[in-house]
Amino acid sequence: MNRHTQAMEILKQGTVIPATPLALNAGRQLDARRQRALMRYYLDAGAGGIATAVHTTQFEIHSPETGLLEPVLSIVSEEIERFEKARGQVIVRVAGVCGGTEQAVTEARLARKYHYDAVLLSPGGLEQLDEEALIARTKAVAAVLPVIGFYLQPSVGGRKFSYNYWEQIVEIPEVAAIKAAPFNRYMTLDVARAVALSSRWEEIALYTGNDDNIVYDLMTEYRFGNRVKRFAGGLLGHWSVWTKKAVEIFELCKRPEVPAPSEAPAPREDLTRLCVLAGEVTDANAAFFDAANGFKGCIAGLHEVLRRQGLLKGLWLLNPQETLSPGQMEEIDRVYAMYPHLNDDAFISENLEKWLNGD
Repeated sequence: MNRHTQAMEILKQGTVIPATPLALNAGRQLDARRQRALMRYYLDAGAGGIATAVHTTQFEIHSPETGLLEPVLSIVSEEIERFEKARGQVIVRVAGVCGGTEQAVTEARLARKYHYDAVLLSPGGLEQLDEEALIARTKAVAAVLPVIGFYLQPSVGGRKFSYNYWEQIVEIPEVAAIKAAPFNRYMTLDVARAVALSSRWEEIALYTGNDDNIVYDLMTEYRFGNRVKRFAGGLLGHWSVWTKKAVEIFELCKRPEVPAPSEAPAPREDLTRLCVLAGEVTDANAAFFDAANGFKGCIAGLHEVLRRQGLLKGLWLLNPQETLSPGQMEEIDRVYAMYPHLNDDAFISENLEKWLNGD
């Protein structure tokens, strides 16, 4: 089995895929040293995949004016390849692609050049295209690399899709997974049902991108008649911080089997523990993602956590207008104090110099 085939099997079975932030210096230029350190952190923390050039990486890197898309794709791929050679472990490489069909196909080809396994196809910024045009766009990109479909929440540039749209998307043979990130239960159910009732229901992996509902998504079993689907894993901006603990929570969510209604209930202590964790993780996410202000500070909040841990040098985004919202710093202080068992500061402290120096 070659590396790509192994990676696609890992994607299908389910894993932890953090969405990577963009490391910048005070001049808002790429800080390659810290970008590499971030990748080493995620890989040593136990992530089974890495997604870059996605929303958390800042969609602005797709603009030719920044000149950042190819350097970032290259750095992330190089660090994964280095890790794979050292550990003998395959890591799923996911690249975000944006824009109309021509741009998206061009970006998919660039991702293929750097040995990415799949592309996360963003629907953002394409309000002028109807669903049929977006389906045709998906097919064009899928001819280059396997596609992870993307239900992006409207507050950060996504849109609402019909159930019929998802019915057609999941029948495209090269669509390998769907990332459900509408931050909406009804829309998430549309995706789960479309996958479960499709002819490819055993081939397509569901990935949660609902950063506000991570644990519940991972522990829930979706039943539609005699078809059952679960979220195989997560591709999440939230998992770009406190990643080692996120891996532990993911393993905990995968362990208890949710019984059929006619079977004996799962141990109550397991379910109770997961429900408690679900609330704690969502509360932390509200602070990081700036839910109180319509997610305006969502990327800045993640950068602030990584800055506190020493992985990033400062709170610099490509858009100088993007920063923490009023009160967001205090909310991050609050969840840090309230949920010390969710952070992985000690793990980072032990390894930071190694990651920064490339040892």
